[in-house]
Amino acid sequence: MSTTLSILAGLLALGALAMTPSVQKQLLYFPNEPSRALRATPADAGLAYEEARITTSDGETLHAWYIPADTARGVVLMFHGNAGNIGDRVGFARLFHDLGLDTLLVDYRGYGQSTGTPSEAGTYRDAEAAWRYLVETRQLPPARILLHGRSLGGAVAAYLATTVSAAGLVLDSTFTSVPDIAEALYPWLPTQWFVRIRYPTLERLRTLDTPVLVLHARGDEIVPYAHGQRLAEAAAGATLVTLDGSHNTSSEDSAAIYREAMQTFADRVLPASAMQPAAQARRR
Repeated sequence: MSTTLSILAGLLALGALAMTPSVQKQLLYFPNEPSRALRATPADAGLAYEEARITTSDGETLHAWYIPADTARGVVLMFHGNAGNIGDRVGFARLFHDLGLDTLLVDYRGYGQSTGTPSEAGTYRDAEAAWRYLVETRQLPPARILLHGRSLGGAVAAYLATTVSAAGLVLDSTFTSVPDIAEALYPWLPTQWFVRIRYPTLERLRTLDTPVLVLHARGDEIVPYAHGQRLAEAAAGATLVTLDGSHNTSSEDSAAIYREAMQTFADRVLPASAMQPAAQARRR
């Protein structure tokens, strides 16, 4: 594409962003990529699990999997990125299980088998509902819950961290805000004025006293490494771990580093003793 066409494409993209909130949502949320079908379940990774249906405060029903670990000392509440669904995140559940952590994988509204249509406010309600499920339905202590968010999920997890008392917050390949991403793409345009979807992760971290781990690939081509650096600087006492690979491959390309970082962080923020065992999960 020529420089002229690139500029034109940028202007058209900005014009779309400026139109309506619904257009912006189409540019950010990709629940149908590649489809809403679940390509795998925890059973495909040899994990027992429970199906869960979680009701949000505005009446949507979220599909989730609860995946227990033997004598777990804590649970990871994971929020995924803006494409795909929980069927694409089974590998993370395997990692957390091997670290002695239960996992709750949950799909946002409009993703996978969840009802509704995604939005910024909606994803926040989804996060709150998932937290209530762990604390009220499963009666797990907040001090045993780690919030983990990847890419867009990091922004959702950061919001939740400002409203609850979690053990810790893990931000994997997360942006400082949606307007900052737009500004990086089109620095010559006043994108901060037009972008309606905010997800102000950086702003939220500045007032957060929850322990924070930031994982970010230096070669991230979608969310530049500088975003991870700024997030780590904004959160008091945060740890920044640099990964290899790209935005979508860093957890695999740096599997050993990722695992060690998660292990060290869990050792730091979670009590060594096991949680009360949850009800026996059924292998599906």
